[in-house]
Amino acid sequence: MSQLFDDLEDFGSFDDAVSGDVRDPYPELARLRREEPIQRIDMSAMPGQAGLPVFIVYRYEDAQQMLRDNETFSSSGVIAAFGPVLGDRVMLGMDEPVHGRLRSLISAAFSQKSLARRQDELVARVGNELIDTFADNGKADLVKQFTFDYPSRIIAGLLGLPERDYPQFQRWSISLLGWVVNPERGLAASAALCEYFAPILEARRTEPRDDLISLLAAAEIDGEKLTDEEIYSFLRLLLPAGVETVYRSLGNLLFALLTHTAQLDAVRADRSLIPQAIEEAVRWNPPLLTITRTTTCDTVLGGVEIPKGCSVLPMLGSTNRQEDRWENPDDFDLFRTAKANLGWGYGVHVCLGMHLARLEMRTAVNLLLDRLPDLRMDPDGDDPHIRGQIFRSPTSLPVLFDPVRSAV
Repeated sequence: MSQLFDDLEDFGSFDDAVSGDVRDPYPELARLRREEPIQRIDMSAMPGQAGLPVFIVYRYEDAQQMLRDNETFSSSGVIAAFGPVLGDRVMLGMDEPVHGRLRSLISAAFSQKSLARRQDELVARVGNELIDTFADNGKADLVKQFTFDYPSRIIAGLLGLPERDYPQFQRWSISLLGWVVNPERGLAASAALCEYFAPILEARRTEPRDDLISLLAAAEIDGEKLTDEEIYSFLRLLLPAGVETVYRSLGNLLFALLTHTAQLDAVRADRSLIPQAIEEAVRWNPPLLTITRTTTCDTVLGGVEIPKGCSVLPMLGSTNRQEDRWENPDDFDLFRTAKANLGWGYGVHVCLGMHLARLEMRTAVNLLLDRLPDLRMDPDGDDPHIRGQIFRSPTSLPVLFDPVRSAV
């Protein structure tokens, strides 16, 4: 267990280096949204930028327009940034029609229907096992003891990995995510993952099982199957995409409910409110405030001329708090009128795993409320807060509850 805590500290170092201990970036985002809705940043003095400016998009309509136009605003920058560790066939960095082909081969495994049967046998089981480790104590830190481990164990279970490998799998996950801070360690983890998956993939081709690796090995469209490298790239992508975003989103949701006690009480009394609490949490504090695209030609967005080859960053954290789209947008309010937000992305690259993420978050909230009576924030906790200006999540969630000594 100490190793997992060490890993969480490593992950905190990644947050510090990449995202910073920024509690509230939203006032500045609101100012920019009003005064400079498409911000041009001169990068001519920066090496490797070829003198091209960078553009940041702050308004919902402009961000939605660019994410819809995947021909003009390419995802190829993802491969430029993360290709060394995720591979040059990573789906997140593909454009059409290649992206569509890869996504169609994989999407069946992430459909609501396919995932529904995993709710009890995997998702709830993992959640219960984690809660078992602290349910008798009357107190816990839900980040260290629940949200950090929960999604990685579920992904490992979906892949059909042996439980004994879960801790190593998680360490590789953290090393991949932190490769910007420690490139050598990230590259080593990427290579180790390929080496680890190679015999498993070969075995699943010979004897398929009811797991995601078997599905990837067998998937074909128009008689064409995924290559080994495409499978490895997808498996490596699952770690940052399937683990980190859920870890952060679930932490943000729990923080929101625990600090808005009337809404927590409402959810406790009526669990049908959980889905709208999830959507509101993703709007209010998405796990990732921005993504990147690259222009394939000279274009105009929101009246601003953008040359070919420029990085364009839709600021999702800004678009999700636009005053003329949501009333009192800085408030967490699960009862507000539902409107689409960009926290899950938009267009052809809308989050492939959003049904899984929603299932994991919904199951987690239900289990925590079922098994931890009078769950509440610990008033003596060490200043829990959501932080970060790129990635956002709480670093701790100290809670109290009535200890329960009976079995599930």
